[in-house]
Amino acid sequence: MKTDHMNIRIFNRDVIKLVAMLAMLLNHIAAIELFPLPPALHEVMEDIGYFTAPVMCFFLVEGFQCTRSRKQYGIRLMLFAVISQIPYGLVAQDNSFNMIYTLLCSYLTLIVMEQFPNTMGSTVLCALLVMATMNSDWAVIAPMLTILLYRSAGDRKKMAWGFGITYIAFSLCNMIDYAEKMNCNITTAVMHGALSGLGILAAAFTVLVFYNGKRIEHGKEASKWFFYIFYPTHLLILYLLKTFVLI
Repeated sequence: MKTDHMNIRIFNRDVIKLVAMLAMLLNHIAAIELFPLPPALHEVMEDIGYFTAPVMCFFLVEGFQCTRSRKQYGIRLMLFAVISQIPYGLVAQDNSFNMIYTLLCSYLTLIVMEQFPNTMGSTVLCALLVMATMNSDWAVIAPMLTILLYRSAGDRKKMAWGFGITYIAFSLCNMIDYAEKMNCNITTAVMHGALSGLGILAAAFTVLVFYNGKRIEHGKEASKWFFYIFYPTHLLILYLLKTFVLI
């Protein structure tokens, strides 16, 4: 008996984004050490948060293809990249750029790929935009996944390969970073790297298997703005809690 795969596509875009926001919140709570956590729980919370960026890249590509105004979409990303930088800098305590900035660069790669398809100029411009994320959250990995998903043209099998390639790249980066910081043996580093990327695989499974391609029926506009506003707001709240309350 054949199974109707549509029966398990039970999550709309807004539900998946809410889960992604929660995963990001757990990651940031652990990353800034808001509470004392056992090392194992700390790592689990950080790894859960790696679900979020791949989901955002997936919906960035979908939004690019479906938006009524590419210009307004880009302006929104630019606006919130600027708004988010101060709270992100307070939390990160370095000179890197925030995730919405990374998404903005990823979005611009899509513009370039559409306007100048299969040209040397397009390749060069996309490479420059990817390099522009070198000092930002999810550097290189997020724009790489965005490009792979865009080139998949809605083919779920190709998108799965895109997520798989991203998982390998992300896991290798984490493995090398972990080995250098912890000065551990190769087996421990490989295991750490492999586990750290599970959030990417979970994101792929969620959007490719359970996503039904729909939005909530009511409050679409409010939902859209909530996801933009949540990012800088939760970072600022976490910073204030860490600095002035939980001291």
